[in-house]
Amino acid sequence: MVDWKNPPRLFIPGPVKVNEDVLQQLARPTLGHRGKEYAQLHGDTISMLKKILFTDQNIFLSTSSASGIWEAAIRNCVGFDEVVLCTCCGAFSDKWAGVAKSCGRNVEELKVDWGKATTADMIDEKLATGKYAAVTLVYNETSTGLTNPVYQISEMMKDKYPDVLVFVDSVSGLVGLPMHFDDLGWDVTFASVQKAFAIPPGLAVAVVSNRALGKSKNVPGRGYYFDFQQFAKQAEKSQTPTTPAVPHIMALNYQCEKLIAEGMENVWKRHKEMGELVRAWAKEKFALFCEEKYASNTLTTVKNTRGINVAETIKAIQDKHNTIFGNGYGKLKEETFRIAHMGDITLDDLKELLAWIDEEI
Repeated sequence: MVDWKNPPRLFIPGPVKVNEDVLQQLARPTLGHRGKEYAQLHGDTISMLKKILFTDQNIFLSTSSASGIWEAAIRNCVGFDEVVLCTCCGAFSDKWAGVAKSCGRNVEELKVDWGKATTADMIDEKLATGKYAAVTLVYNETSTGLTNPVYQISEMMKDKYPDVLVFVDSVSGLVGLPMHFDDLGWDVTFASVQKAFAIPPGLAVAVVSNRALGKSKNVPGRGYYFDFQQFAKQAEKSQTPTTPAVPHIMALNYQCEKLIAEGMENVWKRHKEMGELVRAWAKEKFALFCEEKYASNTLTTVKNTRGINVAETIKAIQDKHNTIFGNGYGKLKEETFRIAHMGDITLDDLKELLAWIDEEI
C-alpha cells in the first residue's frame, strides 16, 4: 500500500522534488486577495518575474495548470476566420493542436517524428504561403526530452513574418532554459510552477505581449476564466480576475527571490551541468531518444536500448529508496524512460538516483 503521508522524492518531469523551505511558504497564513497585502505580494512577484523572463510586457498568474493557457492563447488571439499553424513534435505539442481544434479554430499541423526538432526552415516553408495568423511552438517537449531551436525560429520569424503571432509552450523550459521574451518577439508563453520553479502544482505563469493583448480586444468568444482583458484589467490593481492560489504565489515569490539572487545565467548554467551529467550516463548505459544537439537541459528521455522493464525498475527504486523517476510518455512507455533535472534538484541528487538505477539494471 502506498503511504501518501510519506510521498516519494520526485524525479519525474513534473511535478518535481520540492524542498522543505518552499513547502513552508505554502503554510503561511493566507491573505485576502482583494486586500493591500495581497496586492503588494502580487506586484512584487510580477516585478521579479519580469526581470527573470526579460520582459517589460504583461505577466499574468493563472490558478490553473499551464494547459489552461493553451486554450487562453487560442481563444484570445485567434479569430474564427483565421488559421493557426500548430507545430507538432511530441505528445504535448500534439495536445495543443487538439485544444486549438476544440476551441473551434481552423488548425493546420506541421508534424515531425517524435524525437525530431521543428526547425526554422520547416516553419518558413509553411508561413511563406501567407495563410497563417499565428503559430504554436513547444520550447521543450516534455514527452521526448527535446528542446526546439526556438531562438533561430524567432529570428527567422521576426525578419520574415513579423505580423504572425507566436505562442510558445515553455512548460518544462521556463527558468531552466534561456528566456528573453521581449527580444524573442513572442506573443504568449507560459509554464506551470511544478516544473523548473520547483513548487507544487496549481499555478501557471503566462507572459503576454502588448500586441497579443491588443488583438484579444476584438476576438469574440474569449470565455471568462482565461480572458486576457480581464487579467489585464485586474493587473492594474495587482490582482487577478478570480480567486488566486495565494499560498502558491507566496512560494513563487520566494523562489523568484532565490532565482534573482543566483542570477539567470547561473541558473541556466546549473541546469546545463545537470543535463550533461544525465546525458553522459544515458549514452554510456543506454542511448538518448532525441538527437543530442537538441537534448533538453531540464529533462532527459532515455532510449531503452537494453530492454529493461522500466515499470519494475521504477517500483524497485521507490520501494527501496522512496524515489521515483518517469516511465516513457504515451506511446513511448517502456521504450523510453525520463529523468528530470530541473528546479531544486542537484547534481548530488542525480548521482544518487543514477547509482540506484545502475544497481537495478
